[in-house]
Amino acid sequence: MKIAIFENIMTPGGHEVEFDRILVEEFRALGHEVEFYVPENFTFQFDYKTPVTRLKGDAVTYTNSRGLKKLLATLRREFNRQRWYSQLLLLQKKFDALIVPTSTYRYLRSLNYSDLKKISVPLIFILHGINPAEAPRFLAEAGKLSSNRNIKPVVLTFGDSIFGERRDNIFTIYPPTYTARDLNVEPKISAAGEVLKVGFFGQYRREKNLRGLLEVFLRGKYTRRVELQVQGSTMHAEDADDFEAIIKQYGGDERLSFLHKGLIGAEWQRAIMNVDALLMPYSAPRYRYHWGGMLFTAIGFGKPVVASDDMNPEVFDLYRVGETFRSGNLDDLARVLEAFINDFDENFPTYSANLQAAGEDFSPTNFARRLEKIMEGAYG
Repeated sequence: MKIAIFENIMTPGGHEVEFDRILVEEFRALGHEVEFYVPENFTFQFDYKTPVTRLKGDAVTYTNSRGLKKLLATLRREFNRQRWYSQLLLLQKKFDALIVPTSTYRYLRSLNYSDLKKISVPLIFILHGINPAEAPRFLAEAGKLSSNRNIKPVVLTFGDSIFGERRDNIFTIYPPTYTARDLNVEPKISAAGEVLKVGFFGQYRREKNLRGLLEVFLRGKYTRRVELQVQGSTMHAEDADDFEAIIKQYGGDERLSFLHKGLIGAEWQRAIMNVDALLMPYSAPRYRYHWGGMLFTAIGFGKPVVASDDMNPEVFDLYRVGETFRSGNLDDLARVLEAFINDFDENFPTYSANLQAAGEDFSPTNFARRLEKIMEGAYG
């Protein structure tokens, strides 16, 4: 098949970039051709070595947008989305299937006002989770599109329904792990007696409560030497300022290292491979409903984790890939983190076996095969 990927979200890096890479490389490995369709001003953060068709209408980024500016950006994005939809309909004979890799119910709402809903090839909208507030709107918009069996909303989730609701035209599949695609090396864990390196990586937002983690980490009583590496990319000025203030406040402690920079490709992969475990202490209700990019990075790289118990709890029900603490409870985080570090050598064989099993279950190859079956009408 010739598979078109319509990408219109520009970010400075991170999991969105790697998610598109999974689609490109895994579909190619299955024997398909892949081409990007993007807005005319779209800037790629990674060279996917893939043909690109540019569509009229500028991509809109929400970086540093607030208040009225964010509202105007939303209106511009909706206007341009309709333009893109119209152009994609005219181009549909050039591909056998079309994928929108990062969608929300708003994409479906826009589709209901566009002739693209009459497309004659499979059109896949990938939604990276649905929260309770979004669910009624998503189900309503998807329901309006049920007459065209080519419109296939795909929700990345761990169940077979959307809060108990099932629709014949809505598909639920597991999300994929992120793997070390550019590094031909096996995961390496520091031996007993060496410094145990733990990492706090990814996009930094104030909701992730990094200060709380640092205070907990620094007061822990550990039976082995341990180092915390902190890396963060920032999209908003206030997050960048807050991260810099944290670096200034804590940067003098030899047990801590900081990197305020977005990492992509091999550089990102080396940073993950160079730690022994990953910490995900952030707590928010949305983590129950949207798959955790860092959790699925940890699984793909074979790294045990400490995470809040609202981080994709279904995964921890299936596999012991690390330890969890009570969401928002810093005292419980302190208890769990200290035990995790002190008992790491004893528990690592269990973590490793579960990480391997989870990595196979959630593998990028299995993810692409599930999408392939959906496009072919054979999934179910």
